[in-house]
Amino acid sequence: MSLKEELKELENHHIQVNTRKSTEELDHILAEDFWEIGSSGVPYDKKFCLVQGVVLTEMTLHHYQIQPLSEDTVLATYYVEDRTRSRNTLRSSIWKKIDERWQLYFHQGTITDLHKDEYRERVGL
Repeated sequence: MSLKEELKELENHHIQVNTRKSTEELDHILAEDFWEIGSSGVPYDKKFCLVQGVVLTEMTLHHYQIQPLSEDTVLATYYVEDRTRSRNTLRSSIWKKIDERWQLYFHQGTITDLHKDEYRERVGL
């Protein structure tokens, strides 16, 4: 399996409702120093996500791309259709290889009016 396929699989797992409901699953995926900037513009850390929970919506990932930043750090960008909230977001994640496994270190979501095909055209996919 390629690195892109491996990280896409992890990213897809991260956005699944059953994963997001599970404190144990989130604890395993999120790095200890994980933080994110939500689509609301509010920052969250791992502790908040584990204690308060994360948004539970039906999401579909599209146009997944990665850009290695170093041997053990990768930037991922993609488009998400959120069927529950009837909105779309542009997403970016930084994955770090920590203790011999990929962990989500940073995440950001930005609400967009772009349709997934418009996004694909704009980023040249």
